[in-house]
Amino acid sequence: MPKDQNIDFGSLVEPERVHKACYADEEVFEHELKNIFYKSWIYVGHESQVPNPGDYWTTWIGKERMIICRDEGGEVHVLYNRCPHRGALICNNHHGNSNKAFRCAYHAWQFNMDGSLRNVPMKQGYEGIIDLKDPQLQMKRAERQGTYRGFVFASLSEEGPSLDEWLGTGARAAFDDICNRSPEGECEIVMNCFRIIQNSNWKIFLENQLDAVHPSITHHSTGDAAADMQKVYKQETGEEPPLGYQFLADFTLPYEKWDSLDTIGYPYGHTVLAGYMGLRPRDPVTVAHEEALAAVHGEERMDEILSTNVHHVLVYPCLSVQPPLQQLRAVRPLAANKTLTEIWHFRLKGAPEGIYERSLAYYYHVNSPSTMVNADDLNNFRACQDGLASEGAGDWVSLHRNAGQDPVEGDVTTSVTGMSEQPMRNMFAAWKEYMTN
Repeated sequence: MPKDQNIDFGSLVEPERVHKACYADEEVFEHELKNIFYKSWIYVGHESQVPNPGDYWTTWIGKERMIICRDEGGEVHVLYNRCPHRGALICNNHHGNSNKAFRCAYHAWQFNMDGSLRNVPMKQGYEGIIDLKDPQLQMKRAERQGTYRGFVFASLSEEGPSLDEWLGTGARAAFDDICNRSPEGECEIVMNCFRIIQNSNWKIFLENQLDAVHPSITHHSTGDAAADMQKVYKQETGEEPPLGYQFLADFTLPYEKWDSLDTIGYPYGHTVLAGYMGLRPRDPVTVAHEEALAAVHGEERMDEILSTNVHHVLVYPCLSVQPPLQQLRAVRPLAANKTLTEIWHFRLKGAPEGIYERSLAYYYHVNSPSTMVNADDLNNFRACQDGLASEGAGDWVSLHRNAGQDPVEGDVTTSVTGMSEQPMRNMFAAWKEYMTN
């Protein structure tokens, strides 16, 4: 695609197909950062990541280096990771504790945890020249920040919808489902996370998360092996195999099962995949979890919480969340053909330890960098990116499956079948909106 400061982004997205430049063109990517990642709300972390005064974690919003931290009064802040003196990064580690104040390693300027200037060495050199209370000499705060049920988001734009409006019903479901499963109504993050560099565009990863066609194709070898081991385990022990085997065996589900699921598209590109895993076996762990929830909410509400029909939620453009298994993957785009994903998991406060162990098993078996499941996907992502960069790929990417057939009610679209490419069309409708307004 030729370099052009006046790209017609609207022409790159049609109702049933998108131009390959949306994935492969570096100039388009730079505009995505400006129009999507710097204007919408981006997940930066969870409040439980910074439990103590002085705690901080570094992260990214697009190419901007950011810090999430907690001050002495218990307040959480999101700051740009830059010293206003000479521009050096304030925090060079992933995380740590700054002993209640940030100190630049270059010239020892000190800042409070809210970013305000605390002290500078040799102040006399500035007397009568600059005002040390000048806003330009403080660490810059994110233009806006907000929190929903402990999950912290920031926007680098002073304008736009509020966090609550932007999340809407669809994206809020991700965090409500996780937290409601806790008898205390809260979750806490487990330190640390897996980080994966994917040699592909950030949208390829998100689209794959709700693609119901590929699992039984891409992951059949892993699913078949797990299903075989389930049989061996039961034959040799006479007991039901651990649920971890089933996490992988579910990849052998027939097409008809995947086709029976719903995907639901919401405004701003958020999309939900209905549940397909049996996560309520009659084992002691599940029973104990039910009892703990029922003791707080009663039987009816407990059953309502644990019957929530959600497996996967895409919080566009920054998150892939699996609420019933307390998993979250944050998307950090690095280039048109390179994406960092951070894979986190959570504990449910007050829930039996076995529920956490179930989450940990899924974290390792399915979402870790070392699983065959991830390896299969990463290979597909790279293959797509390489093909889309080729002149032999054609100019367009097809999103035609069941196009025009998905029921629409207001601003919500429900897939006519589980294999409809409705999630991809919903995300690109949002992409077009972001990029042309």
